[in-house]
Amino acid sequence: MNPFSLIKEDFLNVKRNDPALHSTFELFFNYPGLWALLFHRLAHSLYNKGLRFLPRFISAIGQFLTTIDIHPAANLGRRVFIDHGIGVVIGETAIIGDDVIIYQQVTLGGVSLTKGKRHPTVENGAVIGAGSKILGNITIGSNSKVGANSVVVKNVPADSTAIGIPARVLKRGFDKAPLSHDKIPDVNKEIFEYLLKRLAVLETAIETGDKEHIKEKDHELEELYDNFIHAMD
Repeated sequence: MNPFSLIKEDFLNVKRNDPALHSTFELFFNYPGLWALLFHRLAHSLYNKGLRFLPRFISAIGQFLTTIDIHPAANLGRRVFIDHGIGVVIGETAIIGDDVIIYQQVTLGGVSLTKGKRHPTVENGAVIGAGSKILGNITIGSNSKVGANSVVVKNVPADSTAIGIPARVLKRGFDKAPLSHDKIPDVNKEIFEYLLKRLAVLETAIETGDKEHIKEKDHELEELYDNFIHAMD
């Protein structure tokens, strides 16, 4: 597709993905991610024709106006939606598939100074949560989700969820609702709740001395913890 067809599709995509949009007029003032895509589409088209200074100049203007930094060589697919967008960084060799949603403060960065592919590949339908850092030549599989503020340094399989620092992968299956952040588990919260329950069992043991009841509850907690840990790759 030519860049202008892609830009038209980007504008229509915002209307599809953002329920906060109440009028077309708002597109021109409240969607830095959309304008960053516009600048990138133009710069990328020129970059592919062998130009270097002009694409970087166009990208610099886009970065100044939107605070979103997308290298003109980065390959972005169709209907990419950068929501809010402030602070997003997309490196030179990054590849982003179709229908990907990226939230604010996301970095698709490199971990090497060598030439060649050194930035992430994000496949079709993935959702990258706010503040996430995806680093190196790794792949985020299709329809996968990266939880907010996660740091991903390894491949994420398709139809999975990655959370934490460093990110760990939870096999949850494909969820058709791309914005359902409430379904992304909080590892720290679940472990903290486990520890609180374990303390309650120990307190009961001290107060009552009922060893059989304590053993039963302790066994239940151990099974709960093991199932949670084994859900991670």
